[in-house]
Amino acid sequence: MRILKLAAAAMFGVASIGLAGCATGFPAKVSRYQVMPAPAGQSFYVLPFNPNDIGGLEFARYAGMVNEAMRAQGYAQAPTPATATMLVRLGYGVDDGHSEIVSDPFSYSRFGYGGFGQPFYSRFGYGFGSPFYYGWNDPFWYAPYGGGIESYTVYVSRLDLDIRRRVDNASLFEGHAKAHSRTDELDRIVPNLVEAMFTGFPGTSGETIKITVPPPAKRTSSR
Repeated sequence: MRILKLAAAAMFGVASIGLAGCATGFPAKVSRYQVMPAPAGQSFYVLPFNPNDIGGLEFARYAGMVNEAMRAQGYAQAPTPATATMLVRLGYGVDDGHSEIVSDPFSYSRFGYGGFGQPFYSRFGYGFGSPFYYGWNDPFWYAPYGGGIESYTVYVSRLDLDIRRRVDNASLFEGHAKAHSRTDELDRIVPNLVEAMFTGFPGTSGETIKITVPPPAKRTSSR
């Protein structure tokens, strides 16, 4: 009975960590190289890296987010590429994912819960140390006690942003944002990567930093 009570208490503690982790937002790693001019009437136009995305509805959605972010920086949106001072190229994607193996800390063995000498990893930070894993296909959420070794899929996503002066193709900004998540749904991932890219924009040239995008509830309450 005492073991069951301890296990229940431990489960409550882990669940609390999970809820806190979920509230911490979306962590991304952002690298930026830039010689961006201060806003002084320059205009921009967003184009896809992949020409096949021109006219696509999905690209239009994400380009709209970049348009909004660039306008917030003080740059003007041009009606056509030919009339823009700067051309902004946007690319994004997610890989096919890879498996991560974890040990259920509540798996019962002859040595008790978790076993003795058994790997003990938290599902809220194993692999990449990211609380963003919480909430998607969590193997412990569905596995009964004694589930033992579990596996799940981790996806690597990326967003690339390239800004060049149209008249001479001179590079003004090169940015890369990467993240690990338990989902491959671009509609969830890309908006966060865009926000991470423009947090502290244009940033310190040559610096790679971790940026955590607040969850929607916190962003709404802070406005």
